[in-house]
Amino acid sequence: MSQALPLHADTVGSYLRTEPLKQARADFAEGKISREALTQIEDQEIAKLVEDQLAAGIQVITDGEFRRAFWHIDFLENLNGIEGYTPEHGYKFNGVETKAYNTRCCGKVSWNPAHPFIEHFKKLDKIVAGRGVVKYTIPSPNQLMYPVQWDTGVYATRAEFAKDVQQAYIDCIKAFYEAGCRYLQFDDVYWGSLCNNHEKPEFAADKAQALENIQVILAQKPADMIITTHVCRGNFRSTYLLTGAYDPVAPELFGQTAYDGYFLEYDNERSGGFEPLKYFNDNPHKGKIVLGLVTSKFPELEDKAAIKARIAEAAAIVPLEQLALSPQCGFASTEEGNIMTEAEQWAKVRLVEEIAAEVWGEDTI
Repeated sequence: MSQALPLHADTVGSYLRTEPLKQARADFAEGKISREALTQIEDQEIAKLVEDQLAAGIQVITDGEFRRAFWHIDFLENLNGIEGYTPEHGYKFNGVETKAYNTRCCGKVSWNPAHPFIEHFKKLDKIVAGRGVVKYTIPSPNQLMYPVQWDTGVYATRAEFAKDVQQAYIDCIKAFYEAGCRYLQFDDVYWGSLCNNHEKPEFAADKAQALENIQVILAQKPADMIITTHVCRGNFRSTYLLTGAYDPVAPELFGQTAYDGYFLEYDNERSGGFEPLKYFNDNPHKGKIVLGLVTSKFPELEDKAAIKARIAEAAAIVPLEQLALSPQCGFASTEEGNIMTEAEQWAKVRLVEEIAAEVWGEDTI
């Protein structure tokens, strides 16, 4: 696999939890079933999910984040030096609040060689068995850069904390690579926060730290490993957390980071226009811009002609062959999921595949 996304149709990675999985997780939380019983049901439902993805035509296969409660916390709290805890409030989205749970620094940060996500990847890879490109999603290191995460008295400065986070992620990438992973995705709300908060006095320092984290980590990735990012503005029960176009971060994010692909939200006006993508053309590391033009928040299917017109609009800035299509976010960034049915979810996925095939031709692995 080359250092560029091989396909023009992809998904961000999370899928609606199935009813058997929801029931099993509820039963485990209430002490009605064992961890082993829950794991067995997770394995079964992920195996079914793999078949559903293949049946929908998508060739980039994930485990749907079926073993997680949150898209990010389950990974972060299993790093050395990071713990999960229950704060007073959850994340406050537009008109709704998540359940109260977060992570914070509790000691020196490093990679945990026993991190459960490595075994989770191996299980997924075995299920897929070469029938598609296996992608695993993890939160970006930038998700730990908020003061509530790091400023707990363990580290004197964020810069000192960031150095250890960078090394933890370098070791993380190595562990995934040694397990056979060749496609890893960093999900990143931090860049979205910067777009939302670009007028704050700390903006420049926050952006510089976010850029450094990614540059240092990606400089150490294996040559034949794809690492992409998804820049999100929040996704919980079909609502959002942040607003703001990409302009304030575009020179750094699109022009200087060495990602192999950028999954970008472009399903409504909150994300702005395509003009900031011009900085991608100056990036010496040529990957793909993945246009999130199909919303994962609502079930209504987009008009094909309208999506194709927007792809053509983006292609006036970035060459068509360096573009791809995906839903704007995952369908279930938390286990609660967005407000739609599984059938509506798969209709969205098939729509992405159909439009991509009509614009770029059939994808081949």
